[in-house]
Amino acid sequence: MDTEDTSRNEDFSPECSLDHQKRSESEPSCVSVRSDGSLNRLVKFKTGDTLTDLSFVHQKRSESEPSCVSMKSNDSKKPPVHFKCADTQTNLSHEALNTFRSNLMKKFERLYEGTAKQGNPTLLNEIYTELYITESESGEISNEHEVRQIETQSRRAATEDTPIKCSDIFRALPGQDKPIRTVLTKGVAGIGKTVSVQKFILDWAEGKENQDVQLIFPLPFRELNLMKDKTLSLSDLLHVFFPETKEMEISSDKYQVLFIFDGLDECRLSLDFQSDVRLCDVSESASVDVLLKNLIVGNLLPSALIWITSRPAAADLVPSECVHRVTEVRGFSEPQKEEYFRKRIRDQSLADRIISHLKSSRSLFIMCHIPVFCWISATVLEKMLSRAESGEIPKTLTQMYTHFLILQTNINHEKDYEKKVTDEDMILKLGKVAFQQLVKGNVIFYEEDLRECGIDVTEASVYSGLCTQIFREEFGLYQGKVFCFVHLTVQEHLAALYVHLSCTNNNRNVFKPTIKQSLMSKVHKQNSFDVSLSELH
Repeated sequence: MDTEDTSRNEDFSPECSLDHQKRSESEPSCVSVRSDGSLNRLVKFKTGDTLTDLSFVHQKRSESEPSCVSMKSNDSKKPPVHFKCADTQTNLSHEALNTFRSNLMKKFERLYEGTAKQGNPTLLNEIYTELYITESESGEISNEHEVRQIETQSRRAATEDTPIKCSDIFRALPGQDKPIRTVLTKGVAGIGKTVSVQKFILDWAEGKENQDVQLIFPLPFRELNLMKDKTLSLSDLLHVFFPETKEMEISSDKYQVLFIFDGLDECRLSLDFQSDVRLCDVSESASVDVLLKNLIVGNLLPSALIWITSRPAAADLVPSECVHRVTEVRGFSEPQKEEYFRKRIRDQSLADRIISHLKSSRSLFIMCHIPVFCWISATVLEKMLSRAESGEIPKTLTQMYTHFLILQTNINHEKDYEKKVTDEDMILKLGKVAFQQLVKGNVIFYEEDLRECGIDVTEASVYSGLCTQIFREEFGLYQGKVFCFVHLTVQEHLAALYVHLSCTNNNRNVFKPTIKQSLMSKVHKQNSFDVSLSELH
């Protein structure tokens, strides 16, 4: 996003190229995102006819005061930018932009690390540890289980990869002259994709990075799924998620806009890139999947930037010709693992003991490439090593997850509510959800999914201590409930536990004929009989 970069000289849209070619003969082409031109035409509001050039105001402001607000002070709750002007309509323009940034800052300034929003969240800037991100060759999928992918990556020499900072994903590397419109970032579950998105947005809202972008629209797939049956225009969709944009007229030549679609692997929309339904007008109504398809291929807002994140298995859902850069989040490097635990655990001697124990187990230390697993390990080991424990300190993944479950069930004794089910019943119900959704290929769930497994949605967050940490309930920008386990491997562990308990306690085989057929098809396809529950996912 450096303004010194080469201007965009090619059309990103494979479907609307002819339309743009004709348009370029009679009027200027779309505003370049890599030139100063993108800063000159900023905002048009429906309430007035005046186009306000905010780049000049930003320039003046930067000469007299800092461009960012510290997250460690109370000032972080104020809008990051304040404009002053005598004209009422111009003030409205500034107010809308300030409100937009301020709202994003409030949403993304805190990190809810693996937990529901009931505890004490941490300021992201205080605990954030830089992740190892590389430029990848392609978005090709891998058939390996994600834990094995982590192991493979841990053996790869760092010199084989091209590291890239999260804030630079839209900037060309030395020797690269092609502009970058669409970036696909892949990484295994829990590796830090969503936190990277959160940090990118927060840095922008604070005025630290990528200030050539006027608006960032984070639209997670898990929230877009809730609107899969809606028919509306792109403008209306943005108004639903970001009410403050109702005062703005969104068009490609008025803004430099970035759309962030986090969690392609969680998408339950029918993204059909072969469809010939073409939209080029932000006010034209269609289903949400059609809107997204036309936005990604460049029919809608061709000068807008697009950032998509995905687990590796779904990385090829977007055609390669629509993607201009593929990056991969590798998680924590060896030094970053230690940095995380030293930031997470205040007692440094205890942090040293935890790091030493994890290093003694190859499988556990490899898994610590995944930030969420670092949090699980810190949660378990901080409790076990800080007090006399008769049990054995976990040395395997299964032992770690078992201790994590036990630890979370004990939380119910600290809760002030009537316990309506036993821990075993709760684990069995959560295991059933985990198993059924794993077979379907889902890592996120909605209210109807819980009802199918006999879980009362209204009590989901207080069934037991498990629900606070293991089972997250999120309220997104679009106000609907979304549920998920803190990590895919926790879901797999509970699913396996459900299969085992159903067999030993109830003499019931949960592998129904339809699931057996799914298993056998995978066996024949892979010419191997080594198929696990996780490979159904």
